[in-house]
Amino acid sequence: MTTIHLVRHAPHDLMARVLVGRNDAVTLSAEGIRQAQCLAAHFASEKIDRVQSSPQLRARQTAQPPAAVQGLPVEIVSDVDELDVGAWTGRAFADLAADPLWHRWNTERGSCRPPGGESMGGLQHRAVGHLRRLQMEQPAGTVVVVTHAETIRAVVLHCLGRPLDDYLRVNVEPASITTVRLQPEGCSVTGNGCVKDVVAA
Repeated sequence: MTTIHLVRHAPHDLMARVLVGRNDAVTLSAEGIRQAQCLAAHFASEKIDRVQSSPQLRARQTAQPPAAVQGLPVEIVSDVDELDVGAWTGRAFADLAADPLWHRWNTERGSCRPPGGESMGGLQHRAVGHLRRLQMEQPAGTVVVVTHAETIRAVVLHCLGRPLDDYLRVNVEPASITTVRLQPEGCSVTGNGCVKDVVAA
């Protein structure tokens, strides 16, 4: 069994105000730095084989303390990058509220995509594909992967066999840990960044 701890990056100052997307200049807030240190303390007593991160700076900053406490490098993996939101990158949520496509995107994740951006299905394909490769490379290992809310939601929905339109029913808080256990017959999901009503629905 391969155990993968999917960690959402810790908070930054634009959170809940701006759709940051793949803006690599965004850094963790003071609270985010504190939460990254808490993640390091959480993982200190567990044997971790690898620590991986999205290319985004906020993810790399979150991954560094857990990697340091394990004496491991941070591996940068593009397949767990943030969803590419195209022309919406850097837009304030208040501004996007007037865009009809924004409302459609937030109700039809399985069939819609941001202008010039990536579909949720495309994100799911690359992220799940990476986890399956990890399963082959670390068949009995444990890997920490620091990534983003939409990436984690896409993986969780795949594991549960749920449609992408259910994405809002998967709660993924900043610095939360969602654990995916991969076995030849399938995968299971647990953790504090996991499911809100999806299993019972």
